[in-house]
Amino acid sequence: MSPFPYILAVTVLLLLYRRSWSRKSAGLPLPPGPRPLPFLGNIFDIDMVHPWRTYSEWKKRYGPIVSCRLIGQTVVIINSEKIARQLLDQRSAIYSDRPAGPVPKLFGVDFITAFLPYGDRLRLHRRLFHQALRSDAADSYRDLYLDKARQLLSNLIDSPEAFEKHIFLYTASIIMSVTYGHEKVSWDAPPIVSVAELAELLTVGLPPERSAILTAFPILTQLPAWFPGATFQRVAQRTRKLALESMNEPFEYVKRNMAAGRAPKSMVSDLLSERDEGKEAFPEQAVKEIALTVFVAGFDTSSSTLCSFILAMVLHPEAQRRAQQEIDSVIGVNRLPDFYDRPSLEYVEAVFRETIRWHNVAPLGLPHATSRDDVFGGYFIPKGSLIMPNIWDMSREGHEDPDDFKPERHFESDGTLLPDTIAAKPMWGFGRRGCPGRFVAEAATWSAVVHLLATFRITKAKDEAGKEIEVKEEFTSGVVCRPMPFKCSFVLRSTDREQAICSGD
Repeated sequence: MSPFPYILAVTVLLLLYRRSWSRKSAGLPLPPGPRPLPFLGNIFDIDMVHPWRTYSEWKKRYGPIVSCRLIGQTVVIINSEKIARQLLDQRSAIYSDRPAGPVPKLFGVDFITAFLPYGDRLRLHRRLFHQALRSDAADSYRDLYLDKARQLLSNLIDSPEAFEKHIFLYTASIIMSVTYGHEKVSWDAPPIVSVAELAELLTVGLPPERSAILTAFPILTQLPAWFPGATFQRVAQRTRKLALESMNEPFEYVKRNMAAGRAPKSMVSDLLSERDEGKEAFPEQAVKEIALTVFVAGFDTSSSTLCSFILAMVLHPEAQRRAQQEIDSVIGVNRLPDFYDRPSLEYVEAVFRETIRWHNVAPLGLPHATSRDDVFGGYFIPKGSLIMPNIWDMSREGHEDPDDFKPERHFESDGTLLPDTIAAKPMWGFGRRGCPGRFVAEAATWSAVVHLLATFRITKAKDEAGKEIEVKEEFTSGVVCRPMPFKCSFVLRSTDREQAICSGD
């Protein structure tokens, strides 16, 4: 028998011993956590379908900052927004890296901003994002959000049974318009088909627990696609092809329109115009990369949030009724809402906030990594640790009955709306890894929510016998979680608003 397996085993054990010795040499313990098995660590202690629930249970036993091992990798789980702010925001110079490993390159998305290691390339990306999608720039697209919301309403009137598809198209059309200036977007158009498939495959293929296995055993990335159990290789082959198509084709569309003098306002055209006007010359490749990042990062999360909202309205009709009464009292029934109405629609704002809190669409976000050793609260956090903010648990901190959908929790005892801002919530990430497109995503999602409330009663669907079809509070798993498919009904509340949709008022 070949001695190679024994040599490999001894080498791995020596590396693990060296890592363990270096931790002890710091004179401080790691954060508390469950006892790991040799080499495998705590992989069998974690619910791989809902790992955030496991981490939340560990919080009860070990405290708000917990450590574990995943196949030789130190993982630090943060179950407290306060601690996440102290580390990921205030010490962002240490906590802004991404875990090293072969997975993003294997899937052909190592250029996506979210997967870049901390360094000059990431700083360039963030500078471009700030230029194109900062708060005031995002506000310049308000008319677009309203137009697309009205198109969403029209689509729902025509075919309400396909509501999930219409939600996807609403999100995709806003992103394509903001990013590339695509004025007319259809579900079957090549850019949407390719990028939507890419986003879906990445959601399934890149959960951190699965990535940890490929990182610990990089030799697995060399397995042929036909090998039993190597499904990830077949997914990776497809994502590599889709990533190139999705990055290049829409970008070339913008360049052709600019050359012809008919390019509408968009993130890409604005950044390329900066260069053409003799200002700072942004590298064309970087503009391509951040443009695709906007779609991959925003498509699934925003559409999932809106599907969660629809599910919440079906399950909690009283909250829906109260929000609709507020809309009617503020704007009447003869027109549709706009952003000038937002400050007056406090209960609608509470419903919006509660939708985001109730079921976080990205319960763990993407893991950070430490770029050097650190000490916090008497605990040693070694360089290269994978840092996992448990956003699911943070959204439940300080809330009574956190599983319940209660918009009222966002009001003071005297009835005034709490001064929270959605854009500052943990769901958008932390520090130098915070979502750069959060202002566009937040405004576009609010626009859809308020238009849906103004126009429809969202109820349980009925079967052929007229009996209501029960709806369950069930969600998928993965990097991004969305409601499991369900049926519902959209009932028009006002013929005047239907006319407003048709007239564009």
